Amino acid sequence: MQRDRRSDAPAPPGLPPGPRAVIGQSLPRLEDGPLLRGQGLFAADVNFPRQVTMRVVRSPLAHGRLVSIDAAAALAMPGVVAVWTGADTAAIPPIPFRATRVRGLEPYCQPILARERVRYVGEPIAAVFAEDAYVAEDAADLVSAEIDPLPAHLDAAAPPGEFLPGLGTEATVVRKEYGDVEAAFRAAHAIVALDLSVGRHSGVPLETRGAVARYDAARDVLELHGTAKKQHWNRDEIARLIGRPTHGVHLFEGHVGGGFGVRGELYPEDVLVCLGALRLQRPVKWVEDRREHLVAANHSRQQRHRIRAAVDAEGRLLAIDNVFFHDQGAYVRTHGARVADMAAGLLPGPYRLPAYRVAGHFRLTNKTPAATYRAPGRFETSFVRERLMDAIAARLGLDPVELRRRNLIGRDEMPYARPVDALGVDVVLDSGDYHALLDRALARFDWAGTQARLADRRARGECVGAGLAFFVEKSGLGPADGVRVSVDATGSVELVTGAASVGQGVETVLAQICAEALGIDYRRIRVVRGRTDRIEFGNGAHASRVTVMSGSATYLAALAVRAMALETAAMELQTTAEALTIRDGRILRIARPDEPLMALGDIARQMGPNSPLMRGRTPGLTAERWFYSDHMTYPYGAHLAQLRIDRDTGEVRVERYLVAYDIGRAINPMLVEGQIAGGFAQGLGGALFEEFRYDDEGQPLSTTFADYLIPTMAEVPPVEVLIAEDAPSPLNPLGVKGAGEGGTNAVGAAIAAAVDDALGRPGAVTRLPIAPRTMRRLLAETAR
Repeated sequence: MQRDRRSDAPAPPGLPPGPRAVIGQSLPRLEDGPLLRGQGLFAADVNFPRQVTMRVVRSPLAHGRLVSIDAAAALAMPGVVAVWTGADTAAIPPIPFRATRVRGLEPYCQPILARERVRYVGEPIAAVFAEDAYVAEDAADLVSAEIDPLPAHLDAAAPPGEFLPGLGTEATVVRKEYGDVEAAFRAAHAIVALDLSVGRHSGVPLETRGAVARYDAARDVLELHGTAKKQHWNRDEIARLIGRPTHGVHLFEGHVGGGFGVRGELYPEDVLVCLGALRLQRPVKWVEDRREHLVAANHSRQQRHRIRAAVDAEGRLLAIDNVFFHDQGAYVRTHGARVADMAAGLLPGPYRLPAYRVAGHFRLTNKTPAATYRAPGRFETSFVRERLMDAIAARLGLDPVELRRRNLIGRDEMPYARPVDALGVDVVLDSGDYHALLDRALARFDWAGTQARLADRRARGECVGAGLAFFVEKSGLGPADGVRVSVDATGSVELVTGAASVGQGVETVLAQICAEALGIDYRRIRVVRGRTDRIEFGNGAHASRVTVMSGSATYLAALAVRAMALETAAMELQTTAEALTIRDGRILRIARPDEPLMALGDIARQMGPNSPLMRGRTPGLTAERWFYSDHMTYPYGAHLAQLRIDRDTGEVRVERYLVAYDIGRAINPMLVEGQIAGGFAQGLGGALFEEFRYDDEGQPLSTTFADYLIPTMAEVPPVEVLIAEDAPSPLNPLGVKGAGEGGTNAVGAAIAAAVDDALGRPGAVTRLPIAPRTMRRLLAETAR
């Protein structure tokens, strides 16, 4: 990994100047100890006495009228406790979606068990509760359903069908527009139009979904274990759905074997285990198998874009007009229309665009419902936008790099307000030096030398090429996050956050930020996360928001504790707080730093309720602080790829890959590199391998890893990571931006450009993934 870091980066506000001891260091992760020792606590590891196992019976048809369900044989099996159908859960409302400006989506929400109609293969139609997993699975096989088949609607770009009488399968159209688009096209030197598609795929975490619920009658508390990502919102909605007070529902997050946007949403199974625990008065456990995950957990990505651009004679963008079709699957789940909205609002990316119009047709089909997956709406639109830029360059005979230079927003134009919104927030690019990062990436990759070497290899008969893509990410979704920091009498620190950990290193990052502000070893900080019983509010972990939002709240809370400690120490030492500092958990005089005076633990003891110092003051060395933000932050980057194509098999082998990414300020560069490398692997899957396919009747054809191909170590090359810190965000005290999705964002776009280059055929790739069968077709067409 190469880091390009500002040598003049100022200290975060509120701290004395000088080298940063913790922020910016690649320190070891705090959370890895239990995992390395085999002491991790995943959903499948959670068990309680008298526990029963739930098994879900799923629809075998993509679309049909649910006539009846016969559970008699299952109920007669020894060890079966109960079998529920939609009639048993009719009083439970459908699962809602989070706040959105899009109206009219409510009729499309999913019930926890199907009633009257099934809409995709894998939809829950019954739930079996039994003494153990073996009995539950055998009993589920005995539940039979009578379903009258209906035609399956599978193409979101086809005319809409009927969802319910009087209600079509086009749930909404996401429209955004600014500037005079028609005038721009009339004045254009050239108009370039493309029809582009991204195939259906999603996150495949190592750990499948799981949930364990138990009702503690003594405390009148319902617990749900195995949660992830959005504990507090899920808690509130579970309480509402099953009719309990919010304070009587507690959610607990253990270790999570991968999130990626898929894990941690509120699914029917989560509500079913909670309802089961209450009704049966026994703990209920459910863990899905891999086939269930591939047909029932959220899918993502599938879109078709019909896009055109108006450009002047120099290749500068005048306008983009885009119509796209978003395949939502059978229901609207917890994200509502967020992916389509982000695709519409963020497609322009890093380029000046005087006029823009987009219509996103948000349509339902008889497939597994869709939602977010790492870089949702951006993986898709970076592919579309960068394919368009390559097509413009080819049309005008321009170098693709030069075309991008001419259109990139300049550093002196920041912050750059675009008159559109995404996720209900105005798009204002907060900071960036796009040209500098592009130059740095090209130099790191030796772009000119690479082109010369590839030309020599082509002359020897190899099918090789290189491509690049530029992108803007979004991160730090607000509006608020709070953190509580406390110091105990031993000098140890507890940091309680409503953020969630899905493997991205939350504990380490927040501990580093707290340690920097407080002046303590980060290993003495215990981060408590993912527990709704410890903190009332929280926004979890999604949208690359934790470092920006939770990190900033942590910083503010730690600064407040620091100020309290120095003030109390100053009273005890009869000096001023300004004369003191904290280093390694000890109070020092700035003028005599080699003479420690007191430890933080001593201060904490003196701030107890019985201390004379605390009369008239709130006792405890503790502070809770909130960070608020009206706008997102926008990290940005470039992906550069070099690859070789096997003319016989159609295999695409990536030989070299570089991700250059500016995140404002890196709290822990090692973790940033890990996020980018992991994100690249998932982007590579979407570019070359992964796709959920269906037959004409809506039967899924990708239900095992033999059919749904994910890249392995053999296909994933080492990724080079260049971390830049040229443009700290002005929107938070740390200057940070999110790192979780930049490694995925532009992989499809860069790989597509490199395949075009290898084929010597601009515009050859119009659809992802570029599977071997697709590649063989392109090779044959090129040969002809």
